[in-house]
Parts: sequence; structure tokens; C-alpha cells
Amino acid sequence: MKTRVLGTDLTASSIGLGCMGFSHAYGAPTEEREAVRAIRSAFDLGYTLFDTAEVYGTQADPHANERLVGEALRGIRDQVQIVSKFGIHFDEASPSVNKPLVPDARPETIRASVEGSLKRLDTDHIDLYFQHRIDPTVEPEVVAGVMADLIREGKITHWGVSEANEDYLRRAHAVCPVTAVENRYSMMARHYEALFPVLEELHIGLVAFSPMANGLLTGAYGKDARFDPKLDYRSAMPQFTPQAADQNRELLQLLRDLAEQKHATPAQISLSWMLCRKPWIVPIPGTRKVERMRENAGAAEIVLSPEEVAALDEKLDTIPMSAVFGGTRTVSR
Repeated sequence: MKTRVLGTDLTASSIGLGCMGFSHAYGAPTEEREAVRAIRSAFDLGYTLFDTAEVYGTQADPHANERLVGEALRGIRDQVQIVSKFGIHFDEASPSVNKPLVPDARPETIRASVEGSLKRLDTDHIDLYFQHRIDPTVEPEVVAGVMADLIREGKITHWGVSEANEDYLRRAHAVCPVTAVENRYSMMARHYEALFPVLEELHIGLVAFSPMANGLLTGAYGKDARFDPKLDYRSAMPQFTPQAADQNRELLQLLRDLAEQKHATPAQISLSWMLCRKPWIVPIPGTRKVERMRENAGAAEIVLSPEEVAALDEKLDTIPMSAVFGGTRTVSR
């Protein structure tokens, strides 16, 4: 697979693998041996960027995903980039399938988090360490100061902010240079494009999560799609309602038509679109199926001209769309 550079010097595969779904939020967890085999298969396909977090897990094992990723990448650690995250925990008292997030970026919490992640990932450093959500009670300069210390200590090599805004990003970057933001970005969620000029000015990359709107843009889900209301976040997402299927019909047809022209799939077109928009965007679609990993990797070979991207942008500005899941609610600690 081709590579891209995040920030000034973090080279990674042009498409990464979001590993959350093996353990969390997308139905029953994958059996561990099967998940390890799938992640290693992704490496064999050319993926080198693997995204996890300390909170991706199950009720029985809240940190399951980091352990899984660490096991899968053992023996090839020096050939991959591990991404993990700190700074939130779930409000376990909530009955919702998509439990509210409680931000906590106090320095002592960060310190405990990085030590736990390093142990679970079975590594001496994390390549890209994201603040999972902004904590309004902790100044960005304080968080960035801790990151600078962790870099000096060799426990992380790069850091970033997930769901970043301009003010927080500029203030943090002034203390310790930020390598990337990890923000929700897809054809249905484009609000962070307003941040693009800042990213270019500061030489910060974008790791795009939910690049296919939680799978909707693959075209695989219709009105009859059903998801486990106890284990699958999609059961509560607005883009998967029967009404949304009607609202998104034109959008999905647009993808199918362009896919046919390019001898591709709708999923590949949705990924290629963002890859061709900016050279510093690395999408991290999540899948548990090796055939989907192979399909997604193929998007890096599909080239859309600037004119084709502009034409798509124009249509996306006007085409009917349903509401799309915009993120988990946060509450105060």
C-alpha cells in the first residue's frame, strides 16, 4: 500500500485499520484468535497504522481491544504504527447502548493511562497518542506539557487531539507540536472541513474515523437492517432508520454510479474521495472481515481527478441526506 506522512515525520499506510469493532460498539466481540488473525491479515495487505484506545472493550474486559492489538502485532512491532488514546471513560450508570463519555485529562490520569496502555499493548512506546476528547476543565497547555514529557521519556513519539477545535489545537500545538487530529469525517459529516486551513498552516494531519458514516456508504444496509440494541451503536444511529434509507437513496445511487465508472465499489469511492482531497488525510475504516480490508485497501489505488472531486463536493452540498450520527454525548466528571 502507498504511504502518507502525518505531521512532519510520521509515515504510515495511506489507509489505516480502526480496530475498535473487534471488541466494542459493533455487536458481539470477535473471538480473540479470529481477531488476531484478521489484524495480521491486514498487515499482510499493507496496513501499517492500527487504531485502538484504552476504553475499547467489553463489560467483562474494559481494555480488551488494546490487549488484542498488542497480541496481533507482536513480532512485527517495528514495522507498524500503533495509535491509542487517553482521556475518557464511560458513564457506566447510563442504560444507553452508547453510554455518555466522561472526559478526564488530568496529568495524573494521563500518566496512569499511558502506563496501562503500554503494558496492554506489550510495547515500549505508542507511535501516536490521542487525547480522546477535550476535557473542558484542563487547559490545553497542561495536556500538551504532559505530552512533551512523555515524548522526552520515549513513551510516545507523536501526539494528537480527537474531535479538535481550532482554539484548543493552536494552544496545544504552541506547547508541543501536534502531529494529527482524529476527527469524524465522511461524505455525510463534513463540518470539520472548516479546520482544514489550520491543519495545513500547522502541518497537522487528519486521521479520519467513521469515513463511511459507520458503514452506510458501503451501500450494504437497507430498510431491513437490524442491529443489536444492547451491543451495537448503530441501533441508535439516525442514518440507519427506515426513513433514512429513503432520504439517502440519491446519495447511494451517486456512489454506485461513480463506482461503476471506476470499476470500484461505493466504499472505495467514499475513501478515494477523501484521499484525493488532501494528501495528509488517512482514513481508518473499521471492519472485522478480511475481504473488506482488501476492498478498502484498494481505494488507495483509485484516482479521482481534481475536477471529479470538485463535482462530487458540489453534489454533496446539495444532495438530500438523512441526519448522521455525530458523536457520543459527553458529561462532566
